[in-house]
Amino acid sequence: MTEIAVLGVGRMGASIALRLLDTGHRVTVWNRIAARAAPLGPAGARVALTPADAVRGAAVAITMLTDAAAVRAVLFGPDGAAAALPAGACLVEMSTIGPTAVRDLAARLPTTVGLVDAPVGGSVAAARAGRLRVFAGGAGTAVDRVAPVLGALGAVRHCGDTGSGAALKLVLNTALLVAVAGLADTLEVARAVGVDPDTALDALAGGPLGGVLARAASRDADFPVALAGKDLDLARDALGGAPAPMLRAARSTLDTAADPTADIATLVPLECS
Repeated sequence: MTEIAVLGVGRMGASIALRLLDTGHRVTVWNRIAARAAPLGPAGARVALTPADAVRGAAVAITMLTDAAAVRAVLFGPDGAAAALPAGACLVEMSTIGPTAVRDLAARLPTTVGLVDAPVGGSVAAARAGRLRVFAGGAGTAVDRVAPVLGALGAVRHCGDTGSGAALKLVLNTALLVAVAGLADTLEVARAVGVDPDTALDALAGGPLGGVLARAASRDADFPVALAGKDLDLARDALGGAPAPMLRAARSTLDTAADPTADIATLVPLECS
């Protein structure tokens, strides 16, 4: 049993907190909008009023937040968690913020606190079932120390030094989002040339877009368009001045979404007739 603080309990953070409770850990939660943390109290979590209060006594603190600015505010802002983390604790950064931001965090944390970047593949259903893919970056000793916690969430892959997990997640999200945009255009072509929708979907399922078609059909995932756009912006920033026409086209597709809070699957017209 490990004392764990989860900072940020939106749908994904809450699912992670519940999974950790289910696997026997003691969990404290905090969220900027307190009402979102309150339902975790009856499930067995302690609900903290501030990030600093949440991490006192924690061996592991998990951040699952919107972006790098939110992570910095929670760690280093008023009542921030960083200064309150006990010596020997480890911060596990699970948000998607990119490798540069992760390394900046490492430079600012107290030297007595370890850091593992551990973004994940999979969504809320996978988190509740312990079937996430966890991409861990950091020193081997730090990753080993938090392995029992991360292992409760899914399969752990040690990617290398600090920032390497965040880097791999950026690669995977870029691939997914470019493919989603490509699938959306492909189905529009099917509509335009009069291909029967079922025929188009069946043929695509057996080809290179099969995986992204399955993702578009999923009703268990939760990757809002707005967050997807943030991730593509991180990838574009990492490229500097490189042309990256496919990435830019995918970003434009996200900009056309009717509801930026909806899952990226809403970008794909599965009814293509």
